[in-house]
Amino acid sequence: MNDNEWGKLMSTSLRDARRAPARRHRQVRDAAFLGLALQVLVTALPVLDLAFFGTLDAHVREAYPAWPDSEVAADRNAIAWGLVIIGVLGTAGWLLTALVASRGRAVRAVVTTLFVTGTCVTLYAATLSGDAYDLVVPLWLGIPTVALPLLAGVTATLAAWWPAD
Repeated sequence: MNDNEWGKLMSTSLRDARRAPARRHRQVRDAAFLGLALQVLVTALPVLDLAFFGTLDAHVREAYPAWPDSEVAADRNAIAWGLVIIGVLGTAGWLLTALVASRGRAVRAVVTTLFVTGTCVTLYAATLSGDAYDLVVPLWLGIPTVALPLLAGVTATLAAWWPAD
């Protein structure tokens, strides 16, 4: 192999080595945008329930049938707005993930930290019980709150850690 062939081989290898992280970061960014869309959907669910469906109201009334309407409304609002706050924090996490992936720095650390933190927070919220509640958050709200962002989080984490081609 002469010097010219060796130089071409080395430049090709270096170019490919630079492309692999860029491709990985693009995959993480794409997963973050998917997670952002799912997070916005999940965040809207309790607000839609307050406006149209009333299942949170029925959930609170089932747990505390003797409560006056004002107490039921206060507890219902606390549950709904607690989920909205978690959703807004999740939205910020997805935006941060997309930003970090676009810049290509500390992608693995940020994605993994946010995945673990988000999973723990949503699992805690979805499985919280107390007093007369079997679950404070009804299942129809708790399962999507955990499952939908979790799917995108697993995808982003795997994309960040998967070996380059």
